[in-house]
Parts: sequence; C-alpha cells; structure tokens
Amino acid sequence: MNKNELIGAVADTSGLTKADAAKAVDALFDAVTAALTKGDEVRLVGFGTFSVAKRKASTGRNPRTGEPLAIKASAQPKFKAGKTLKDAVN
Repeated sequence: MNKNELIGAVADTSGLTKADAAKAVDALFDAVTAALTKGDEVRLVGFGTFSVAKRKASTGRNPRTGEPLAIKASAQPKFKAGKTLKDAVN
C-alpha cells in the first residue's frame, strides 16, 4: 500500500473526502516526525511505538578495496509493533 492508497482507505473508512483524508494522513506523518525529531516516543496503544535509536560511530570496510571507512554516529527511527497489530497479522 502506498500513500495514495492509504489516503483512499482512510477516506473510505472514515467517510471523509479524499482531500480531508490527505490532510489527516499528512498531519499524522508531520506529528510523528516532529515528535521523533525532538527525541520523544510516539506510543499508539495496540498499534505500536515509534522511537529514535542512537547508533554509535563504527569502522566499516569498503567492499571493493577493503579500505577501512569511518561510519559516523547517527539517530535512526525505529518502530516496534504492538500486541494487537502482531495478533492481527498472525
């Protein structure tokens, strides 16, 4: 499912117009992004938790030359599915 299909599904389920559903989906994405940018978690009970994980700096290797490369520390978004979502999928 891509973003347009998600917007269509939200519009069909909620009775909103596709334009209003698009605004709602974009607002959700913006709110989650803003919270993660601040370092907060977003917990949606039954669905899952969005969080930010810190990755330490490390040394890797260039596969072609075998030369060592410095990999910078970074923050990565993570998602952990909730029990209700896991049960629905299985």
